[in-house]
Amino acid sequence: MKSFVRGTVAAALLATTSSMAMAADKVVVITSFPNSMTGPIEAAFEAANPGVDLEILNKKTSAGVKYIQELAGANTADIFWASAPDAFEVLKGDGLLATANVTSAGIPDTIGSYPINDPDGNYIGFAAAGYGIMWNERYLKGNDLEPAKEWSDLKNAEYHGHVGMSAPSRSGTTHLTVETLLQGEGWDKGWAEWKWIAGNFATVTERSFGVPDGVNTGNFGLGIVIDFFGFSSKASGFPVDFAYPTVTALVPANIAVVNEAPNGDGARAFIEYLLTPAGQEVLLDPAIMRLPVNPATYEAAPEGFPNPFAEGSTIGAAVDFDVFKSKARYNLVNSMFDVMITYRLDDLRSAVRAVQLAEAKHATGDNAEAKALIAEARALIEANPIDEAKSLDADFAATFTKKRKKATDTVGERQAQVEQGWDTMVVENYRRAQELAEKAAAM
Repeated sequence: MKSFVRGTVAAALLATTSSMAMAADKVVVITSFPNSMTGPIEAAFEAANPGVDLEILNKKTSAGVKYIQELAGANTADIFWASAPDAFEVLKGDGLLATANVTSAGIPDTIGSYPINDPDGNYIGFAAAGYGIMWNERYLKGNDLEPAKEWSDLKNAEYHGHVGMSAPSRSGTTHLTVETLLQGEGWDKGWAEWKWIAGNFATVTERSFGVPDGVNTGNFGLGIVIDFFGFSSKASGFPVDFAYPTVTALVPANIAVVNEAPNGDGARAFIEYLLTPAGQEVLLDPAIMRLPVNPATYEAAPEGFPNPFAEGSTIGAAVDFDVFKSKARYNLVNSMFDVMITYRLDDLRSAVRAVQLAEAKHATGDNAEAKALIAEARALIEANPIDEAKSLDADFAATFTKKRKKATDTVGERQAQVEQGWDTMVVENYRRAQELAEKAAAM
């Protein structure tokens, strides 16, 4: 009997030890990246590191940040892995990222005009991404349209109803796209550009992935996306292409060790693998097609793949992206986009279309009254509820503490009051702009 008990205890201890060993070899990863990207990387890493198991928990960027914030003090995650650098700045500011302390070779300090790694070592760039326009060639041919390769092209009347985009409040990469144009063109001009582009939207998708899916399937012809969506779709055989507008940013996609990670050593091993030549080459998988941060990796890239390290490359050179400015007004910008565009898309589309038709009617005419009405309508559409200085007022920006997934979601009283004021303004402006444009068109 004693022998049986001793054997049972020994077996239990062995099982416990084995369980602890298995737990020690598990690396929990919080990521916004789709399985099409994480799957090949996970497989390559686990093949190179037998016995280590990556557990991937997929969450939108903002949801991933919130998840790690809520786990603080009882953390179960090892890695945060996403595109948006301002999300890492939020976690870093909260003291929720550990110093990475990883080693790598052959990776420069910058890509485009942007530092690859956090100067304090709290997050590491493993790939880069730019923002631009993808299009379905069959769709464009069927609708007698040319590809749009600059942001300003997407404002043209011929693209009305043919463009798709997600909202920045639903996607960290879309937020960076919106902020890039605001920084590259200036606050007022940038918002004006977004409104005229949005006036041509067919839809605002629920997730960033919905945009390339919509272009791939021909639900709409052109989409505003992060570059790898276009590259991977093209590599997978869809009849699509992608262009970087002149005004775009080239920003690292990042990875970090979560503070008090249960398996910090495993987390650092995964990050180091991503930075090795083998790990960087996985980024060229047709399902991924992200820009490596190691210049030597481009020797293995497919023909025509963009190389931001090549002599004369201009990708990302036009915008000196300020991540701290983006972080300071992150929720505010998302709120403005939703109030002025997402939640009032029908009103905005109607106003923009009325202006387009009025301008077409008077394109070659000399009716001064009609042109004055059109100019007034355009000014109403472009009017901003706040200036850039207000957007960078820390006390005012702090008003926006919560994002909405839909217009009916509850937010704080002060945020609700401000947003209601904005909404009242834009609804009346869009209504009046449509009225004036229709009056001009009737002349």
